[in-house]
Amino acid sequence: MPRFDNIPEIEPNLDGKGLKIGICMSRFNQDVCEGLLSACVAELERLGVTRSDMLITTVPGALEIPLVLQNMAETGDYDALVALGAVIRGETYHFEIVSNEMASGINEVGLDTGMPIANGVLTTEDDDQALARMHEKGTDCARTAVEMVHLLRAVNDR
Repeated sequence: MPRFDNIPEIEPNLDGKGLKIGICMSRFNQDVCEGLLSACVAELERLGVTRSDMLITTVPGALEIPLVLQNMAETGDYDALVALGAVIRGETYHFEIVSNEMASGINEVGLDTGMPIANGVLTTEDDDQALARMHEKGTDCARTAVEMVHLLRAVNDR
């Protein structure tokens, strides 16, 4: 139901049937990343995306994610992409560099290519925070990827 009379509104669509989703996962902080991936794949399947319509790529760390996402987006083979990883604060400034550059790179790829990208790279203070958030974030990324495909299609079809 629209919020306002005489103003059309695009409703969220979480139907993943027929969508092709590419996933790029960092292997650094492997346990957390595998948890993110498991939750994401399970939710994509629940939304109707088949395993044969998914591709999982892995990279050494979070800074490598944007380059792989860019290459995946440029193939035209995917409807949406998902970035998964975990950057956990250490005792040096490296946390800020990795977090900021990775997030900026992912955002840039999405804007430059028009490809919806769900950013599921956790940036946390410690392992416990990452472990506590991995299931919810992985699930949320699956939903975001599917919803954004339909939203962009609806906006472009108006």
